[in-house]
Amino acid sequence: MDSHSLALLAALAGFAFVTSITPGPNNLMLLASGTHFGWRRSLPHLLGISSGFGVMLALVGLGLGEVFQHAPWLHEVLKWASLAYLLYLAWRVATAAPPRDDGRSEGRPMGFIAAALFQAVNPKAWAMALTAVTAYGSLGVWVITAVFVAINLPCCGSWALLGEQMRRWLHRPRALQAFNWGAAVLMVASVLPLLRG
Repeated sequence: MDSHSLALLAALAGFAFVTSITPGPNNLMLLASGTHFGWRRSLPHLLGISSGFGVMLALVGLGLGEVFQHAPWLHEVLKWASLAYLLYLAWRVATAAPPRDDGRSEGRPMGFIAAALFQAVNPKAWAMALTAVTAYGSLGVWVITAVFVAINLPCCGSWALLGEQMRRWLHRPRALQAFNWGAAVLMVASVLPLLRG
């Protein structure tokens, strides 16, 4: 690998880190999941995110991104479907029941398949995938995908771990309710700039 390719690879790793660690629907849902269910029970959710995003990134690199160039109306449909589903998820986060007396939360964390499929309607994931393939395409789709998945998994996992650590401060129902509403609002706010384009 020549020096230009190494520099491009380093830039890709930096881009993957910044976009994977910053707040977005995935990370805020993992934060809420870690708070309600703990890190271990949130693991299928985490693995679904990284796997689903990896598949999406590979498909975009193999030509799916060009579909939006030829059918711009499809981008609009996806944008509004994404917003509707995010509003639904935000409402579920905001209204999540407080833990029972034994400390376990009602309900179940998002599973692997649901988290993987969620990437298809996650505006931030689409923006990340399209930008990565456009900017770093010369590295090859499989290199881009491998770098992103390797960096995305621990970055997203740190949000679920943070949520688990926050449980000690959110044991009172009012504090947890305020946290839930705050996470829901941030989840929606994190994608509004992406939906304008």
